[in-house]
Amino acid sequence: MRALLTTILTLVLAPLALADDAAMAEGRERSRALLAGDLAPLWADMTPELRALFGSMAGFEAFQAELAATLGEETAVLSEAVQPGDGVDTYRRTATWSLSAAPVLMQWGLAEGGDIASLLVQPAPVLAESRFLDYRTRATLQLPFEGEWFVVWGGRTLEQNYHAANPAQRFAIDALIYRDGATHAGDAAVLANYYCWDQPILAPAAGTVAAVVNDLPDNPIGTTDPDHPAGNHVVIDFGAGEFGFLAHLQQGSIELAPGDAVVAGQQLGLCGNSGNTSEPHLHFHLQNTADLNHGEGLPARFAHYRADGRPVTEGEPLAGQYIAPR
Repeated sequence: MRALLTTILTLVLAPLALADDAAMAEGRERSRALLAGDLAPLWADMTPELRALFGSMAGFEAFQAELAATLGEETAVLSEAVQPGDGVDTYRRTATWSLSAAPVLMQWGLAEGGDIASLLVQPAPVLAESRFLDYRTRATLQLPFEGEWFVVWGGRTLEQNYHAANPAQRFAIDALIYRDGATHAGDAAVLANYYCWDQPILAPAAGTVAAVVNDLPDNPIGTTDPDHPAGNHVVIDFGAGEFGFLAHLQQGSIELAPGDAVVAGQQLGLCGNSGNTSEPHLHFHLQNTADLNHGEGLPARFAHYRADGRPVTEGEPLAGQYIAPR
């Protein structure tokens, strides 16, 4: 349903984050306005990228009307929290709604000056159970890119990582390049203006290509492809039951086929915007099968990288960190 629209990556686009108390008050006010149908001020304060996802004010009105039709009215707030971020604070509230059997999550990305960078309304996610919490990655993984990238989602909690609700993507990361308060220069509608667009995506370790998709179009900003969640992607069998998924690659950029051997650091393709993605970025996760829909996520511990300028011998990148190979 469109009411579950998620602007996954626009939440890092605003220049400055708010203080926790201010973000809490702002989140409550934005939620009140959406619930009351007071949409014009919200539309006026949305970033261009978020407006593009709704398409028009009429699209935003349809979104709010569908919320009311499918979820009803908010009846009680169960919890509220603010997560400070690099560039934007995230306000989350979980509440009961009159037509929903399960609690509903409403989430806003809020920046100083009143910009609304993201909006998500969906059934409240539940942390996926995992029997691999103490698992130690067997492959020696290196970061699958060059230079410094920003971790949008990463970690083991839902606050750090919305993927943690998905059993197969339980320990996934999303990363992009973030400079001077933005992920792009110039017109946000031009894919080539995004800093990570066209960047080489590299094999994290030696292995054998298990699957490739290479022919899906890159989404124009403002559209997504939920029917093909991973978009163009490569799956690598690292051995010992570990399979790495590198997703959202650029159409036609992958010159590999199933059965090909790859070495660590070998170029797999180029960063793109294919699949269920709102702007160019790289998605990576490790799981115990080569089937995206039938597998269990495995912790992906990377070796010898830097996080926020500090050396890491081995670790799992976390949301909000700037990471780069050592």
